[in-house]
Amino acid sequence: MLALFVYMPLIQNLVYSFQEFSMLSGKRSFIGLDNYKMLFSDPVIVTALINNVKYAVISVIFQVGFGLILAAVLEDEAFRKISPFFRTIYFIPVVISITVICLLFTFVYHPTDGLLNLFLEAIGLGSWAKPWLGSGSTAIYAVIAVSQWQSVGYCMMLFIVAIQKIPADLYEAAKIDGAGKIRSFFNVTLPQVKEMCFVTSVITITGAFMVFNEPFIMTKGGGPGTSSITIAVHMYQTGFFKDSMGYASTIAMLMFLITAVMAFAQTVFFRTGKGD
Repeated sequence: MLALFVYMPLIQNLVYSFQEFSMLSGKRSFIGLDNYKMLFSDPVIVTALINNVKYAVISVIFQVGFGLILAAVLEDEAFRKISPFFRTIYFIPVVISITVICLLFTFVYHPTDGLLNLFLEAIGLGSWAKPWLGSGSTAIYAVIAVSQWQSVGYCMMLFIVAIQKIPADLYEAAKIDGAGKIRSFFNVTLPQVKEMCFVTSVITITGAFMVFNEPFIMTKGGGPGTSSITIAVHMYQTGFFKDSMGYASTIAMLMFLITAVMAFAQTVFFRTGKGD
C-alpha cells in the first residue's frame, strides 16, 4: 500500500520534474535541470516562500503558544468544572470543513458589510476598516488569522492530553516550595510537555508549508496579484492553469523536501513516538 500510494507517486513526480509536458497534448520531453533552474529564478516562488514562512512563524506563536496556555488554564483546578464546555467550544472549529470556514470568513472580511469592519465602526475605530482580502498588505495576514482560529483547538487538545499525564506530585511539591501558578507553569508544566511542544511545532510548520485551501478560496488563488500566494497554490496554478506539469512537479519536490526535513528533525533529534 505504501509503495503503491506513496513511494511510486513520489518517484514518478521526481521523474516528471525533469520533463516538460502538457496534460492536453500528452507530449513529454526530457529537459534535465531546466525546471530546477527556473525554480531558483522564479520571483513568485520567493513571494510564496516568504508567505509560507510568515504562516509558519505566526502559526507556531498562536497555535502552539496560545494552545499551550489554553490547555494549562483549562486543566487548572479553578477551571475543572467548566473545562469540558470550553474544550468543546475551542475544538468545534477543528471539525468544521475548512471550505465552509473560508466562505464564512469571506463574509466576515467583506469591505462594506463584513462583521469585522462593522464592528470596528461600532467601537469608534472606523479608520481601521479596510478591504482585508483586497489589499496586498493585509490579505496574507487575514488568511493566516483564519487558520489560527480553526486550528488552535487541535493543539490545545494535544497539550491537554500531555498535561493530564503529568504526575500530580510534581505540582504538590512545587506548591509546598511556595511556587505560584505562573512559576509552576514554567518550572513544571513546560518542561513536562517539552516533547509535545516540538511535535505540535513540527505538525504546525509542516502544515504551514503545505497550506492550500485558505489562500485559494479566500483570495481567489493568492491575490491581489501574488501577495498572498503560497507554494501549494503556485504549484496548482502552474500545473492546471498554465498547463506546465513538469515545472509544477518541480515545485512539488520543493514542498516535499521542506516537509521531509521537518519530519527528519522530529524523528532523529527528538525520537518522537519512541520509548526511552
